[in-house]
Amino acid sequence: MKRTIIVLFFFALALSLTYLNHGSSAQGNTVAIKNARIVTVTGPVIEKGAVIIQGDKIADVGASVRIPSGAKEIDASGLTVYPGMINASTTMGLTEIGSVAATNDSSEIGEFNPQLKAIIAVHPESEIIPVTRVNGITTVLTAPRGGILAGQAALINLDGWTWEEMNLKNPVGIVFNFPTIYSGRSFDFATFQVRERSFEEVKRQRDETLDKVRKVFDDARAYAKAKEAKAKNPRLPDLETNLMLESLVPVVKGELPLLVNTSRERDIKAAVEFAAEQKVKIIIVGADEAHKVASLLKEKNIPVILGPVFSLPLHEDDPYDAQYTKAAALSKAGIKFAFQGVDGDGPGDASNARNLPYHAGMSVAYGLPKEEALKALTIYPAEIFGVADRVGSIEPGKLANLVITNGDLLEIRTQIRYLFIKGKQIALKTKQTELYEKYVNRP
Repeated sequence: MKRTIIVLFFFALALSLTYLNHGSSAQGNTVAIKNARIVTVTGPVIEKGAVIIQGDKIADVGASVRIPSGAKEIDASGLTVYPGMINASTTMGLTEIGSVAATNDSSEIGEFNPQLKAIIAVHPESEIIPVTRVNGITTVLTAPRGGILAGQAALINLDGWTWEEMNLKNPVGIVFNFPTIYSGRSFDFATFQVRERSFEEVKRQRDETLDKVRKVFDDARAYAKAKEAKAKNPRLPDLETNLMLESLVPVVKGELPLLVNTSRERDIKAAVEFAAEQKVKIIIVGADEAHKVASLLKEKNIPVILGPVFSLPLHEDDPYDAQYTKAAALSKAGIKFAFQGVDGDGPGDASNARNLPYHAGMSVAYGLPKEEALKALTIYPAEIFGVADRVGSIEPGKLANLVITNGDLLEIRTQIRYLFIKGKQIALKTKQTELYEKYVNRP
């Protein structure tokens, strides 16, 4: 017995020393990026300065900061430091190969699944993650897609052994695939024929769907009241836990927003009206025609996740550049917006998330001020999702999510030279670069 106690004592001592050594090394991990052009986003550009990283955070930044002794130094002469970009809507970690069902975990059966948490389904070893981050994207919103209330979206950093390590904020909001009014042809499975749908028919279907959502929200409010009553009076009968209604309580209380996937002018107006009626917060995602209702969105202070920019105009009589100019229109109207890096395959296209900066770059070419484009990739999504105190700009105290480039971040020719996520330098390797290195040296 005495021998067992002695062994356990030394085992516990060893664990304690290991923990202390690990903690001290993490705190003592200091990197100095010097002689760099620094785009802080929220402040003036520093033409030649340094960024000091200690542990996982930015310790100091400026033109004349002191470099701590013993710091690992990176000479960034001729290079530019930017905050890591945030892709504001993806299915990152939930999908791998679109045409292979076994690799897709972004949707579930049923119309109402607000209790489902996307983050616990994230696959940290996804091959899409390194491909995305080597293009300067350090953080993404990953969100489910199926049904009406699809589940809970999460904001994750693109590095970590587990989803817990990747988590930045969870939940960010609940995805609401807003029912659209879109008449046209549809396939009738009862008769196996294609038929035309009238406006009245699709409007009736939309209204019926919204009535279902209203009923669920009413149930959530009643559930919340019952929980409050039980807390005040423990003698009341026990309330059976309902995970679906439990997840909606923060929504109906106005504490958690709905991420509303909708694009057309008529549907955006209907979504805003529905939000006002239900007294819930919303963020419009997709928003192809948000610029047409800019005054309404500004009045209601509703932010927008915009994209894709690289897509065809919605209507035959739209100008050829309708998609390219909408970001500039939103900016001019004073609407806070962020970009999602998708390429026309619908919201959350994970495999094309790497193209995020080019959506902003094209918008700059068609009238969006470059400073606003950079903010829409960094600090604006951070503000929209409630994490601006942690990411989105280069400031002391924020997480060291940094991108160091040899040129303009929005230019397709620009190369990423260094990448940091939570102070950790990330190797700029992907499956593609490894295959290149393998075969370029083939005997």
